[in-house]
Amino acid sequence: MSDKIKYLLEENQIPKTWYNIAADLPKPLAPPLHPGTHKPIGPDDLAPLFPMALIGQEVSQEREIEIPEPVREIYKQWRPSPLFRAKKLEKNLDTPAKIYYKYEGVSPTGSHKPNTAVAQAFYNKEEGTKKIITETGAGQWGSSLALACSLFKIDLDVYMVKVSFEQKPYRKLLMQTYGARCVASPSNETNTGKAILKKDPNNTGSLGIAISEAIEMAAQKDTTKYSLGSVLNHVLMHQTVVGNEAIKQMEMAGDYPDIIVGCTGGGSNFSGLAFPFIGKKFRDKKNIKVIACEPRSCPSLTKGKYAYDFGDTGNLTPLVKMHTLGSSFIPPATHSGGLRYHGMAPMVSHLKELGIIDAKAFGQKECFDVGVKFANVEGIVPAPEATHAIKGAIDEAIECKKNGKSKTILFNLCGHGHFDMKAYSDYFENKLAEDVYNEAEVNKALEALPKIA
Repeated sequence: MSDKIKYLLEENQIPKTWYNIAADLPKPLAPPLHPGTHKPIGPDDLAPLFPMALIGQEVSQEREIEIPEPVREIYKQWRPSPLFRAKKLEKNLDTPAKIYYKYEGVSPTGSHKPNTAVAQAFYNKEEGTKKIITETGAGQWGSSLALACSLFKIDLDVYMVKVSFEQKPYRKLLMQTYGARCVASPSNETNTGKAILKKDPNNTGSLGIAISEAIEMAAQKDTTKYSLGSVLNHVLMHQTVVGNEAIKQMEMAGDYPDIIVGCTGGGSNFSGLAFPFIGKKFRDKKNIKVIACEPRSCPSLTKGKYAYDFGDTGNLTPLVKMHTLGSSFIPPATHSGGLRYHGMAPMVSHLKELGIIDAKAFGQKECFDVGVKFANVEGIVPAPEATHAIKGAIDEAIECKKNGKSKTILFNLCGHGHFDMKAYSDYFENKLAEDVYNEAEVNKALEALPKIA
């Protein structure tokens, strides 16, 4: 078996369905609530923001959702993505563990994000949407939705977290190349942005702020919709094309993971790989350890409170039950922009509460250490976000060395770092600040959590 395990030859090897983990949960997910009444929301509450097809997927209990053929047709450009056996990394670590990684950096925009961007653009086009407005952190989501909107001839505005807008100019240019308009957030274009800048003109932004700005603008016209790149159930479900492929590829390798690792900000790439395997654990009793890895400065799973909270800083979204650091919390300006979100996907949070998954938090310096190691032995420069998954996988491999046990480890290398070389430059020049968890700021934000009876 080749070190590069792929099945790229036939069209039917791309999965025909997404996996919906809601069908297999031992306990149902807590419903989203209306921010005013605190009662469960219905489809009409979400209709101003999302097409009905996506609203249906958000609440669906069906185990498999068919992937539309126009979406599969576009997927063919990079799917199935390759699964690699990291033998050189294993040798470098002198570990008995077997390490595999699913590489999503082969997509046109260099990350896993087009898996849902293409799907969301398709459903919006089907229902007559003329323009989509969204937010982005590091820019992987914004550039991916820009690609998808270009393919389906939909206008796009992207509110990009200001610190990443300044750190990652080439992601902004990639969005512009695909025809999107990219704005640094907080901006003076929205009431939310103006209020924040009036209070703090030097505000570096956050995903929570950018979400508020995007929602505020999207709700103004019937032909304009909002799109989110993580957190929501339908977004996580679209990403399961990754895990569905990985299951087949691991079968080809004659192996099966004992441990699955993924980086987590909102939860999409982690869920995309892990959920299909967790589903098999529920149905087939296949034992597996699943680890979500997050930044130490924004540790929603390891330090956050499991409670109903807003998904945005301006308190425009429905209330969802999740691990949260408080919607007003603004994470420090680290280079892992895609992981700087105050909350975790409700579905990922739910699984953490059920004891199905574990969580670990790492500092950015130690993550860049292993990112450089990985680049030197495996040849791929990982995105800063992905280095958290590499760190988690390496820690598990070292543990195998300590106890002399051979385990099979699978992680999601969710994107390459070609647009993140400023971050690597800061690393090599010793300019990276160590992640600091600001407990006082988090506690202040948590004091403002909605009071749910």
